[in-house]
Amino acid sequence: MLKKTPLNQTHREMNAKMVDFGGWDMPLHYGSQLDEHHKVRQDAGMFDVSHMLPIDIKGENTRDFLRRLVANNVDKLTIPGKALYTCMLTPQGGVIDDLIIYFLSDTWFRIVVNAGTADKDVDWILKQRNIIAPDLEVLPRRDLAMIAVQGPNARSKVWQVLPEAKAATEELKLFQSVTQNHFFIARTGYTGEDGFEIMLPGEESPAFWKALHGVGVAPAGLGARDTLRLEAGMNLYGQDMDETISPMESGLGWTVDLKSDRDFIGKQALLDSEVTQHLVGLVLLDRGVLRSHQKVVAQRDGNEYEGEITSGGFSPTINQSIALARIAVEIAPDEEVNVLVRDKKLRAKVVKYPFVRNGKVLV
Repeated sequence: MLKKTPLNQTHREMNAKMVDFGGWDMPLHYGSQLDEHHKVRQDAGMFDVSHMLPIDIKGENTRDFLRRLVANNVDKLTIPGKALYTCMLTPQGGVIDDLIIYFLSDTWFRIVVNAGTADKDVDWILKQRNIIAPDLEVLPRRDLAMIAVQGPNARSKVWQVLPEAKAATEELKLFQSVTQNHFFIARTGYTGEDGFEIMLPGEESPAFWKALHGVGVAPAGLGARDTLRLEAGMNLYGQDMDETISPMESGLGWTVDLKSDRDFIGKQALLDSEVTQHLVGLVLLDRGVLRSHQKVVAQRDGNEYEGEITSGGFSPTINQSIALARIAVEIAPDEEVNVLVRDKKLRAKVVKYPFVRNGKVLV
């Protein structure tokens, strides 16, 4: 039996094509993945991300617990509502999950974890809680729905539906949040566009979704979400990183605090390891489509280096095939590499990602 979000019936009423996504019954598209992609880049679209899991951690020692649990430094969180992107690591330095932490008060932090890793994450957090700070409460919030409204007009359209929230959210900076009545509104997202990610009681989400649709926010499915996040150069757990890959080799070194004296799970393994690969962007120069797991071959100073595409596909905004690839640190932007597609070698250019941000092509 597939798991369903509180918006499942609403998606069906809107004639969404539903698919099995990691055990969840989720919308792939509502007629045209391409139209949904462009709508987010040019106007506003909305995604049901209720399959992701908010976890509230409460208690006097919550900050000390998180100092140990995650790789980024929660001491950066000093303003209520501020958010921090980070990874939770194994003792060997591999990525258990990438997640966002919200600071709500000195005794209350909220973590939002990926859908496919949610059960594993809860088990890991509880295991570490029992060791480090057994008095803390760990509360998975399956009672909440999450809707991401993204695009250059996303915020103004949310304010049409929630005019009372405008004053509280208009001055929010990126990676800040505020609670407004039943709505937890964060200026975050996964598309490379501006907008809000909104948590609200599950039973209230269908009416809110329909109200957004009524002011012209287009429903968008998993297909558009993936092409948008690839253009934005955002990692997808299970493809661009997992428990066998360190954040340093996944383009996530900036989320790891190795400078402070704070110890965290996986820190020593990262300090002891040599970084030999990094994540780069590729733009295909020949005709074809880049896909995950295709081999990348590069020549440099008489040496041959092999890598692999971790995420790839066609970019509707650029109108070219693009990819994220893990390859030797010696290979730098502006170099040309070959991608092995069936029996052919296709030329691709190494670029610095993101490919698209705030509607602008950057490569």
